[in-house]
Amino acid sequence: MKRTATAIWKGSGKEGQGVLSTQSSVLNNTQYSFNSRFAEGIGTNPEELVAAAHAGCFSMKLSFSLNEAGFTAEEIHTDCAISFENGAIVESHLTLRAKVPGIDAGKFAECAEDAEKNCPISKLLNTKITLDAQLV
Repeated sequence: MKRTATAIWKGSGKEGQGVLSTQSSVLNNTQYSFNSRFAEGIGTNPEELVAAAHAGCFSMKLSFSLNEAGFTAEEIHTDCAISFENGAIVESHLTLRAKVPGIDAGKFAECAEDAEKNCPISKLLNTKITLDAQLV
């Protein structure tokens, strides 16, 4: 399986602008720029997209881990904060709130840790990954 995305950038690093498109067309000429990355400009940015990818991947992997343990989540809510410092992503922090009927705290923690370590985006990122997981 391969998935693709395209970035087109025009102009200088600071004054230029670009568009991103994905194979699925969920992103279709979506704007990104210096301002959307480092200020409050309109559009997305690479770190925001990595955060979305990590939150989504982790949530799906947790769902599979829970299923393997005999549980089905009512809801998995994951926020991801990407820390970008000195030109590098230095941390991805996952905040998880999940409703999983019938699971105890120990089994939940075990499944969450498995997802943190083994979702494909966690494996891809060469950075510190932290998790704050709460069963609600």
